[in-house]
Amino acid sequence: MIIANGEVYTEDFRFENKNLRIRNGIYEDITDEVLIPDDGEEIYDATGLRVIPGLTDIHFHGCMGSDLCDGTEKALSVIARYERSVGVMNICPATMTLPVQRLNDICRTAAAFRDKQDASDEAKLIGINLEGPFISPARAGAQDPAHVIKPDAGMLSSLMDASDGLARLVTIAPEEEGALECIRSLEDRIHFSVGHTAASYDEASAGFDAGADHVTHLYNAMPPFTHRAPGVIGAASEREGVMAELICDGIHVHASAVKAAFRLLGADRIVLISDSMRACGMPDGESELGGIPVIKKGREARQKDGTLAGSVTNLYDCMTEAVRMGVPPEDAIRAATYNPVRSIGLHESLGLIKKGRTAQALLIDPDWRLLKIIE
Repeated sequence: MIIANGEVYTEDFRFENKNLRIRNGIYEDITDEVLIPDDGEEIYDATGLRVIPGLTDIHFHGCMGSDLCDGTEKALSVIARYERSVGVMNICPATMTLPVQRLNDICRTAAAFRDKQDASDEAKLIGINLEGPFISPARAGAQDPAHVIKPDAGMLSSLMDASDGLARLVTIAPEEEGALECIRSLEDRIHFSVGHTAASYDEASAGFDAGADHVTHLYNAMPPFTHRAPGVIGAASEREGVMAELICDGIHVHASAVKAAFRLLGADRIVLISDSMRACGMPDGESELGGIPVIKKGREARQKDGTLAGSVTNLYDCMTEAVRMGVPPEDAIRAATYNPVRSIGLHESLGLIKKGRTAQALLIDPDWRLLKIIE
């Protein structure tokens, strides 16, 4: 297939007028020159359109009434189909703080789904994000503190084994007993993400020094950044190897704070996430997240006591919301395509429109409407 005359988002993270050839699911040519089609080769004229990589969401729980923690392949299929329909080509859904045996079952089910996944209308399951149970009860947010446990390298290793290599990220509160030892034991096998934490600047710094290289939904479920107590945000900003998630649904984080995060950490270190829950894509009404009842109303989902829960916005809409907030389009796209796969170590094959990479392209119009998905 040839995509001709599009404004292509290149590996330099900018738009250039290019012609693309995709063969056998790989970008074979990316050139300024006119490409001559082979006999029967499809040509798509992308004049006036932008061509960007497929998106990757590394932190969300579900959509369309389904959740990773349902623990069924059917739920995963529902999730994967919806996500691909909105341009999210790769998914790394998140668990919640749940009983250990249930987490093991969820990991095994996900691995089984991954091994047999072949539907062309599904996003590719590339990982699992273990958002708990090693969190701070004081910063549990919408998670159930009854199931919080102390960080345990042996237990985490068993979850990783159950996932058969799918576990890519685990959230951890570095101030909790055993956290630093757990990070040091397994930082070469999984990415540790500081989050759902009451950590001070010094405690967060110790976590990063031990090997954590990620932050779970920056600003949310952590102490605020202040001039005398910079906390996790300040500690993360000083370490160039640390990447930070950002929920950009227009509800969880104010536009000014979104832009401040891009300035503070740089466009190469921000990972846009949706943190969406099963109510995403559904009508208003009662839903649940991790066993806790929540109410979806418009663009928000809250517990009955008013506590903000997960989002009900998909990643594509989060990316366009970031642009509406004033983030440069090139930076917002990078934060939803390349940065997510880099943060979990899959950037050698995904996330870029580059010769030899897996072809996953979205064609969008000047108003950010998604017109066509190509792979």
